[in-house]
Amino acid sequence: MPSTRSRPGWTLALVSLALFMVTLDNLVVTMALPSIRVDLRAGIDSLEWTVNAYTLSFAVLMLTGAALGDRLGRRRMFIAGLSLFTLGSAAAALSTSAAELITARAVQGAAAAVVMPLTLTLLSEAFPAGRRGLAIGIWSGISGLGVALGPVIGGAVVSGISWHWIFWINVPVGAVVVPLAMVRLTESRGRERRFDLPGVLLATAGLFGIVYGVVRSGALGWGSATVTGSMLGGALLLGAFVAWERRAPEPMLPLHFFRSRAFSATSAVSYSMYFGMFGSVFLLAQFFQTAQHYTALQAGLRTLPWTGMPMLVAPVAGILSDRLGSRPLMAAGLALQAGALAWIALLLSPGVAYPLFIPPFVLAGAGMALVFAPSANAVLGAVRPHEVGQASGANNAIRELGGVFGVAVLGTVFSSVGGYATPETFVHGLQPAVLVGASVLAVGTAFALLVPRAATRRVRSGAAEASVAA
Repeated sequence: MPSTRSRPGWTLALVSLALFMVTLDNLVVTMALPSIRVDLRAGIDSLEWTVNAYTLSFAVLMLTGAALGDRLGRRRMFIAGLSLFTLGSAAAALSTSAAELITARAVQGAAAAVVMPLTLTLLSEAFPAGRRGLAIGIWSGISGLGVALGPVIGGAVVSGISWHWIFWINVPVGAVVVPLAMVRLTESRGRERRFDLPGVLLATAGLFGIVYGVVRSGALGWGSATVTGSMLGGALLLGAFVAWERRAPEPMLPLHFFRSRAFSATSAVSYSMYFGMFGSVFLLAQFFQTAQHYTALQAGLRTLPWTGMPMLVAPVAGILSDRLGSRPLMAAGLALQAGALAWIALLLSPGVAYPLFIPPFVLAGAGMALVFAPSANAVLGAVRPHEVGQASGANNAIRELGGVFGVAVLGTVFSSVGGYATPETFVHGLQPAVLVGASVLAVGTAFALLVPRAATRRVRSGAAEASVAA
């Protein structure tokens, strides 16, 4: 527990700036992909890794970030993570090759995995119980704003300056927030947990092997020694990870969570949603620039009906999930997303008018919002109160991994039948990829229907406080 309470106003401002940086970088790069492809002579596999290097390291290390804060000091690790994120951003901006950029993005993702959970923990400690709900509401709004504005800011920066500046803009923010955090935040620690280093290494190596195999399959073929060897090795390492987690004294991913049908089904829902939607955004963000020749800013603005809808619908979905339960909302949300992507696939052509995309974009964004809060309620209702923090972290990690595999698989589908040579070739690859995303979301709808009614309960402030302190 903290020895003294942090200064609420300063804490809210500092963690909000840090949170905005790390959430922005999840999608800000999407509008820069066409420029990066030309400038660095990057192929589709390099573009996939530009996105996945960040998301994969972020997902695998997220559970570790909070544990490091508990053990070594939350303020200390927040400052260390933010400093590393700033350095990674500078390295990304200075990259002269795809390999350098991918490496820098992996560093950014690892640092974000430390910063992200600690922003909520520090905020929870700084505010008394009576004001904590408002502070956490602002935190959620900032997170949603980063996601919504990512494509727009990325597009504006790329159009106005160059793609390098989507990373440079993080550097002055970090340079201001880090010294202020040293002075204005109060140090605290939580329950000291053993650091599961073998689990982290096995999970990272196993997931990397499988993702690498999927990404390279488009160029080398599924039967190549590189692809089959990488995927087999990754699968064996993930098997070793499961075996280790079964006997680890303090596992990074407690496997007993998956005995709960509510937790397992909700995790499958989260994975399916990020697989289908994040993988589709990766390609559709490029469609407006590559096939329709819009500027990066124009392309970013055209995604707002999609990325901005969760900010409007998510609060309502949270209220409804308390009254109706999570199952009907999650099922409806995934069904809306699946239908929206199928609709988009039918519309796709090099010369299709943009207004035709607005209705399916709105449906897709609303569908996403119907999953966010209800899935959190379902996860928290599926475990014991002292486990809510770790369960929430595990679900978030699984969700991010869905995005990793969505980009990898849909990118492979795209490259196997299409390419960047002409707008027609691009659309030829994009249509089947988007339909695969829609199919995965449809499967996710079935998983949502498996969530038992009894597991979706109202998440009261005690459970929410436990989740941010874990």
